[in-house]
Amino acid sequence: MATNALEKKPLIEGWTEAPINLEWPERYVSIAGGVKMSLSGLANIFKSPFTSILKIGAGGYLINRGITGHCEIYSRVGKKSTEPVNVNIRSSYIVNKPRQEVYEFWRQLDNLPKFMKHLETVEVLDSKRSHWVLKLPINVAKVSWDAEIVNDEPGYAIGWSSLPGSMIDNAGKVRFRDAEDGKGTLIDVVISYTPPAGGLGTALGHVLNPLFKKMVDEDVRNFKQYIDIDENDTAHAGHLHSAAL
Repeated sequence: MATNALEKKPLIEGWTEAPINLEWPERYVSIAGGVKMSLSGLANIFKSPFTSILKIGAGGYLINRGITGHCEIYSRVGKKSTEPVNVNIRSSYIVNKPRQEVYEFWRQLDNLPKFMKHLETVEVLDSKRSHWVLKLPINVAKVSWDAEIVNDEPGYAIGWSSLPGSMIDNAGKVRFRDAEDGKGTLIDVVISYTPPAGGLGTALGHVLNPLFKKMVDEDVRNFKQYIDIDENDTAHAGHLHSAAL
């Protein structure tokens, strides 16, 4: 309880009314770095006045950042507290395929990059484990992790989760139900992720949240298009075969 109380206020009461958005480990590092940088600036103030003034200014900012627990940069990108960022993306849609067939397609996880464009690859390692490679927007970087199937109800549901130690903790669950009209399959998808721990990771999560949501929403819709195209191509091929006969 004492830790929670400390997290809600700065080291010096009344120093600032800004929200606390730095966790204690990062605050300590910020204070220590600020003191070191300020002392370095003071020690060389006569030798290199301009550089020393910059160091003292930067050191003062870091000290203030640590004492108040508030980082204006984090605040500007949407990090308003020390609470972790969790992104939950939900989507439901109907495809014109039998439930068992849709389940089998999803259960073969290396099929996912065929319509999930934000995934570069999913390598199936064994019956439960797989290795995922994610492409960040504009191909700025790639992130990879290992995941395992944590729930498998043949024909009805698949659930997976990243293994401990992953850079981005994530999980997904897909449920398959027969459509009410008896034609096709209703698919319910939930994909969740938590960015890396710490202030920088949480701030990065705030920046990437809308991008990830947009990517995943588009990818989920792509599955319906992918299945429809596949179905149309099959029908078209059958028509051509019949015509040839």
